[in-house]
Amino acid sequence: MALDYKVMKYLTGFGSHFATEDPRCPDTLPVGQNSPQKCARGLYAEQLSGSAFTAPRTENTRSWLYRIRPSVVHTPFTRYNGAPHFHDNWSEQPPDPNQMRWNPFDVPLTGTVDFVDGFHTICGAGDARGRHGVAVHVYLCNAPMVNRAFYNSDGDFLIVPQQGSLDIVTEFGRIHVEPNEIVVIQQGMRFSVSVTGPTRGYILEVYDNHFRLPDLGPIGANGLANPRDFKTPVAWFEDREVDSFKIISKFQGALFVATQKHSPFDVVAWHGNYAPYKYSLADFMVINSVSFDHCDPSIFTVLTCPSSKPGTAIADFVIFPPRWSVQEHTFRPPYYHRNCMSEFMGLIFGSYEAKEGGFRPGGASLHSMMTPHGPDKNCFEGASNAKLQPQRVADGTQSFMFESSLSMAVTKWGAETCQKLDAKYYECWQALEKHFKISD
Repeated sequence: MALDYKVMKYLTGFGSHFATEDPRCPDTLPVGQNSPQKCARGLYAEQLSGSAFTAPRTENTRSWLYRIRPSVVHTPFTRYNGAPHFHDNWSEQPPDPNQMRWNPFDVPLTGTVDFVDGFHTICGAGDARGRHGVAVHVYLCNAPMVNRAFYNSDGDFLIVPQQGSLDIVTEFGRIHVEPNEIVVIQQGMRFSVSVTGPTRGYILEVYDNHFRLPDLGPIGANGLANPRDFKTPVAWFEDREVDSFKIISKFQGALFVATQKHSPFDVVAWHGNYAPYKYSLADFMVINSVSFDHCDPSIFTVLTCPSSKPGTAIADFVIFPPRWSVQEHTFRPPYYHRNCMSEFMGLIFGSYEAKEGGFRPGGASLHSMMTPHGPDKNCFEGASNAKLQPQRVADGTQSFMFESSLSMAVTKWGAETCQKLDAKYYECWQALEKHFKISD
């Protein structure tokens, strides 16, 4: 489905309570209630709950959709045989604590592979049935989804385009996403993706909670990702009947498919605070040290999915955007590190400051729990001897990190089948020299 993203409109704000109706059908939203005896224009009222009914009001999420047909009108679900490398079987491959780096994942250049069939799982942990866990996927596709929609019963998707834009139709409206933007499709929301040509990107999936903005603490009221910069689509619908429209569901880690004879994107109006949204990484307000030392990367957190342990995330989405570096008497690149968290990194474009050679756009790295990592020799020697003056860092670059408190296992596809794992990654540290002197 070709979309003219230039005419798409959005509502702004993070977690706001929105009310919107397709301008072709004004005065559709009910006034003063959610479920009237008869909805305007012969529509059905349907609530989509993103939290328990009794969740605290500050965490309670739901939206009311006013649609041409309720979403229950479909045939029974059966197992779907596509996307064979998309799963949450974390025990299929022996554990491996080594530093891992993947060369850019191959995008299909022949045949027809749409967004769903292009899902490939790299790593993850936890169990969707217990609503606790995280997964990291890539999508590798070259064709639009035609008369097909997908929804995730297990959790939320945070999607990071790397090559090619995404035109997304959701039940809530239409979204256009370019590289250097992200889109979050929350649990249960049906959507379809159109692409033009070879397309690649990353997906962070969380089972426990929804993403939220990190607390700012002493930073104050403003900074990092500001709420006003998040965009939610306005209502848009199509009343389209077809011979077969496939609805693909991810449920308990497996894929299922049902059919219906109409488009699911038939929501004429909706209101609530549970909806998909997008964000441009260029809008991130960077905060950094202006005196000494390298700040912890948590200062670059865009969104977080908290765990039940205070201050510890199931997953953080962190970026390393263009910025000024002005610290005095400081080793300015990222420090050498062993972490109680798992760090999965990807590169949207440009080159990452700590390893400008082997880490390439469309590739990835995984530094597992307590596995050492840090700058390579060239980075260390250069930064240790550089003249310290104000300088721009990461211009023309956008890298990111999915950081999780869970110890993530790599799938067989990630470790073997994709044939992109760099067996020589460890060599980038082997040339680091001993500089120790017992006296200066």
